[in-house]
Amino acid sequence: MGVFIVLLALRMPISYAMALVGAVGFSLLTSWSAGLDMVGKEIVNAFTSYSLSVIAMFVWMGFLAYHSGIGTRMYRFAYSLVGHLPGGLAAATQVACAVFGAICGSNTATAATMGAIALPEMKKYHYDESLATASIAAGGVLGVLIPPSVIFIVYGTATEQSIGKLFVAGIVPGLLLMLLYILTIVLLTWRQPGLGPAGARSSWRERVQALSGGLWEVLVVFALSVGGLFAGWFTPTEAGAVGAGGVLAVTLLGRSMTRKAFGQSLLDATRTTAMIMLMVAAAMMFGRFMAVSRVPFELATWAGSLDLPAAVIMAIVVLVYFVLGCFIDALAMILLTIPIFYPIVVGTLGYDPIWFGVIIVMVVAMGVITPPVGMNVYVIKGVAPEVPLEVIFRGIWPFLAAQVVCTALLVAFPWLCTALPSAMP
Repeated sequence: MGVFIVLLALRMPISYAMALVGAVGFSLLTSWSAGLDMVGKEIVNAFTSYSLSVIAMFVWMGFLAYHSGIGTRMYRFAYSLVGHLPGGLAAATQVACAVFGAICGSNTATAATMGAIALPEMKKYHYDESLATASIAAGGVLGVLIPPSVIFIVYGTATEQSIGKLFVAGIVPGLLLMLLYILTIVLLTWRQPGLGPAGARSSWRERVQALSGGLWEVLVVFALSVGGLFAGWFTPTEAGAVGAGGVLAVTLLGRSMTRKAFGQSLLDATRTTAMIMLMVAAAMMFGRFMAVSRVPFELATWAGSLDLPAAVIMAIVVLVYFVLGCFIDALAMILLTIPIFYPIVVGTLGYDPIWFGVIIVMVVAMGVITPPVGMNVYVIKGVAPEVPLEVIFRGIWPFLAAQVVCTALLVAFPWLCTALPSAMP
């Protein structure tokens, strides 16, 4: 583990660090022939897994939406709904992020897309730079809560939980967080109107026109993909194929996709999918090392022997995830920590694994907007290089408070996460 920390400090990619430490550690505790055999099997299993192929489908679905201009139409529709509220453009960004997240599944892609669309509009109406940039960085988090979500797919694969149930479990928390974000923006701009003005109220006719402007087809595709998953018509992999195929058909029929953009969407999806698959394979190697070292078992035994309520131990686990999220990428952190914490939380403490998956996503979502890593913040910095980094981080704290409130509600009322999955056939 010390070598692993040193490798990370030397800025070795985390997938390489996990694979190297996992392979060498497993070999030292078993044999070198067993270690080499394990490495080969885990790489082949990850890159040929039928269940993991859903990652490629949903990732491509997101890049198709990104390169075809669907995000712009989503933003216009969102603004017609909530643009009349105080800080209307920032509030519309949250709705647009939620809708875009329904066909994307990536927090960085959601933040980048909405940043390119919403920031110019907010600058035009003289929005406070801190509020404008921070609202987009925070809104990008909705991309990993509202299905489809790459993080839910990886968590479900690592813990052998139903990906379909995890997807459905993220719907209510995602919508709840979106509403809390909007409430945060309204309160901030109500107290300080200079932060962001309200826009004109749109008529219902204008809202219907915004919806019919090439957006309703995408919503139908999402309803078919996730609705079919909920009803049991599709497996997650089939739902991903239906979603990707549906978005591709919509973009081609609407002539919103150029040949160059189509090729770029394939290239981006291939790169992202390969990165995720390699990280999954490395995490499986690291998990094998953890298993033969008996570290998770010993930690679970120790946690069970503590004279503390289960809620207190769970709070400690959540705090550890929050701290790690400030330094490690969300996907890598989940793959790294699942072999250690999952047996404690689910096996020893007896918490629902679907609920725990949602809580993990909520907590690591805090990490993507907090310093020093704050991946979404750096994405927005790339979109708006003229805005100082500290200005963006300064605006993050109210949204971080909204995330803390949302997480507390999910802990206090677990049915918010489990009600819909329990209704699935």
